[in-house]
Amino acid sequence: MNNSENKQGKVVLVGAGPGDIGLLTLNGKQWLQKADVILYDHLVNPDMIRFTQKSAEIIYVGKKEGIASMEQEQINQLLVSKAREGKTVIRLKGGDPFIFGRGGEEIQAVRTAGIAFVIVPGVTSVTGVAAYAGIPLTHRNLSSTLSIITGSNEKKQGDIHIDWEKIAARSGTLVFLMGARKLPLIVEKLMSFGKSPDTPIAVVQWGTTARQKTWTGTLGTIVEISAKDKILPPALTIIGEVVNLKPVIEWYEHLPLFGKTVVVTRKGDQAEAMIDRLQELGAEPFFFPVIETIAPDDWSPLDNALNNLSQYQGLIFTSVNGVRFFVERLKAVDQDIRELKGLRVFTIGPKTADAVRDLGIRVDVVPENFVAESLIESIGKENIEGKRFLLPRATVARETLPEQLQKMGAIVDVAPAYKTILPDTPVETLAKRLEAGSIDVITFTSSSTVKNFLALTGEKLLPAIKKAKIACIGPVTAKTAQDAGLNVEIVPEQYTVPALLDAIEIYFNSH
Repeated sequence: MNNSENKQGKVVLVGAGPGDIGLLTLNGKQWLQKADVILYDHLVNPDMIRFTQKSAEIIYVGKKEGIASMEQEQINQLLVSKAREGKTVIRLKGGDPFIFGRGGEEIQAVRTAGIAFVIVPGVTSVTGVAAYAGIPLTHRNLSSTLSIITGSNEKKQGDIHIDWEKIAARSGTLVFLMGARKLPLIVEKLMSFGKSPDTPIAVVQWGTTARQKTWTGTLGTIVEISAKDKILPPALTIIGEVVNLKPVIEWYEHLPLFGKTVVVTRKGDQAEAMIDRLQELGAEPFFFPVIETIAPDDWSPLDNALNNLSQYQGLIFTSVNGVRFFVERLKAVDQDIRELKGLRVFTIGPKTADAVRDLGIRVDVVPENFVAESLIESIGKENIEGKRFLLPRATVARETLPEQLQKMGAIVDVAPAYKTILPDTPVETLAKRLEAGSIDVITFTSSSTVKNFLALTGEKLLPAIKKAKIACIGPVTAKTAQDAGLNVEIVPEQYTVPALLDAIEIYFNSH
């Protein structure tokens, strides 16, 4: 997309929301999908990167623990220079960029440089975190005003430049952003200017994420509580009578998998439904794709089969990928689904069957259990001696299915439709979380995901991996994991992703 001579670049300022990826707006997601360059901050959920094009340039420009990886002036220059190359540049900022996010300064610099820009507001941490903590910021009987105050000081001075007397006199809700380290100062100033020590207060850390933790007390007790538990950023402080409504309204922290971090190893386009369901259950999905599917090295076996489909009596699909690549190749050799007339279609698993039905093709057999052995049993009920089957599948796969069908007298043509490779997935963040013991479950949906996950993480991380619960979609995947030295504790009775997530929920409810 870098055609700077005939394309004018632009800067899109996007609010990423306070943490939960579901709080990114639809507009924000659409811009991420079109981005050539993304500059993102420390508090942006890194999972949002999965919405981007593979070719997008991702640049971290955040500030952690008060230390900036890049000065503001450098960020401004980068936005301008990348846009001048004709690129769509996304500036992705936590919360809403116009609420203590310096978004205004960045857009001023972009405007001065004559660059076109778009502004996409985000769910601010003020409203998002309070809602997930179960604290309404306004309430007809308790608070009719809301004051939003920054608790940090860019100039590194000891005090925060606030008119404490006026703030302390306000009767509504006070919200302090980025004030975890200044909490003793905030409390002291408010009480010294007349705020009652009995005023309710809540401090919410990592709000809207599975790591969310809330401390409640009063102005008179919160400093002692925070010193004991060492409350660290990112944290939001809410002061006012509305805090007393938390026990009635809190919901997020009661979700069945709240506080659990679950590693999703499925490839990107197949992970969405799994990630969405985990978020509904209150878990933090940690997206770590370990499989990428690409075209096989040689199309000729499949092409030959597709050009002679009339010689087959049966067509077997073992995965959604097999269906997808088969149909794409059918088009590539100038054929279409009419060529499948008269073929009996067999699939393993409901998702594979759905993918076939979506093409308008009837599925003749879906076995009761979603493994090769169950399909062999189903096909075995028919007289298949001398009948010819086409099996489009991954280049490397279990040989159980073709071998057993051949023993039963069938002719089976195995045609590589795709191959799986190790993606270039960065391991550093996962390694840190594993070593810190903050990964609760690792999910595997095929034997390939087990092997690739272990290949990417390496021997060194194996002891840390063994501390997490291992959840496998079925017995074949579980055996692969066990053979690799992992202790598999969660296997559903039905071998599907929804059943796997149900099994994880049941496991934690009973432990």
